[in-house]
Amino acid sequence: MLSNIKPATGSRTRPGRRKGRGNSSGNGTTAGRGTKGQHSRTGKGRRHGFEGGQMPLIRRQPKLGGFRSPRRVVYEPVNLDVLEVQLTAGAYDTAALREQGVVRTKRPIKLLGRGTVKKKFTLTVDAASKSAKEAIEKAGGSVTIG
Repeated sequence: MLSNIKPATGSRTRPGRRKGRGNSSGNGTTAGRGTKGQHSRTGKGRRHGFEGGQMPLIRRQPKLGGFRSPRRVVYEPVNLDVLEVQLTAGAYDTAALREQGVVRTKRPIKLLGRGTVKKKFTLTVDAASKSAKEAIEKAGGSVTIG
């Protein structure tokens, strides 16, 4: 209907209000900025993060947060006392240790020296501490890194 026709959206824009063009315009003198204060002045723009003179959040944060290497290897630890209790003497590699339930994740395995060993183990793991290696060898076994 002709009575419902409207211009396409964005085709007609209203002209901006002309502020500060005399008191008779209704927006003269202070041009809608109020009387005094920071917002009434020219150049009132403040930098990003400014908090009115309060110490900004970015400067309140603790410094020197540390660093974590992207090449860091996170091992699954296996202690000697766990081997002694859960396994019988024999040869085990990483797959066999997972199968026996000694290790639950897919991370590389590192042998640690907590506890004592009396059984003879032949182990193939990704890493081992010096004390763990010595304890296994003392019991007559061997540790292969690989």
